[in-house]
Amino acid sequence: MSYILDTNVVIDYIQGNFPDKEATFIENLLFSDIPNISVITEIEVLCWKHANEEDVEQYKKFIENSKIMELCNSVKLKTIEIRRNHKIKLPDALIAATAFVYDLELITRNTKDFENIAGLKTKNPWD
Repeated sequence: MSYILDTNVVIDYIQGNFPDKEATFIENLLFSDIPNISVITEIEVLCWKHANEEDVEQYKKFIENSKIMELCNSVKLKTIEIRRNHKIKLPDALIAATAFVYDLELITRNTKDFENIAGLKTKNPWD
C-alpha cells in the first residue's frame, strides 16, 4: 500500500522527534518509495512558525524529494463531502481527501482527527 505523510509526521521526522523504532518505520517508508505529501502539507511545513532558517532548508530538501499531490477536482469534491459530514479542520480534510482519492494510507500521529471518515486508511507511527 502506498502512503501519504501528514504534516506532523514530516515535521517530527525532520526534527528528529521520533524514537528509534518509529524513526526506523518512517525511514523504511521513505527508502521504499518517493514520499507522497499533499500540497497542503507542503504549505504547512514551509509556514511552520517554529521553524528556523536551517529547518526551512531541510523542509525544502524533503519537499524537493517528495511527490506533491496537487489539488484536483476529485480532491476538492471529496473535501467538501468530508467537511459536510465531519467536524474537521479544512487542512486535515484536504489531506484526508487526497489520501482517499488516491487510495493512500495516511501516516499521521493524529489518527483521532480522521477516525470517523469511513474508508480512510490511517496509521500512527507512534503506535
